[in-house]
Amino acid sequence: MKIRPLYDRVVVKRIEQQEQLQGGLYIPDTAKEKPQEGEVVAVGKGKRLEDGKVIALDVAVGDRILFGKYSGSDIKLDGDEFLIMREDEVLGILEAQPKSAKKAS
Repeated sequence: MKIRPLYDRVVVKRIEQQEQLQGGLYIPDTAKEKPQEGEVVAVGKGKRLEDGKVIALDVAVGDRILFGKYSGSDIKLDGDEFLIMREDEVLGILEAQPKSAKKAS
């Protein structure tokens, strides 16, 4: 099933962070906080202004974004969990930085 969000809404798939604990402790999934980073999987057409004009969104499909802890609403499609939120709940877009070469000493 596909979803097409309306207006200025975006659909986000949370990105799970791999955590390794130095002490060898196991933290169950129920005790972990949900990640606040995700990948945009669908976007709406844009925000509609009072005069009827539509402004395109800044986020695009495939962008990695940061969002607030309590942002959006959880939805489930075909067994997968997603988040649907307004674009103004997105805190920022993560851009991949090239790995810098190590300096020779």
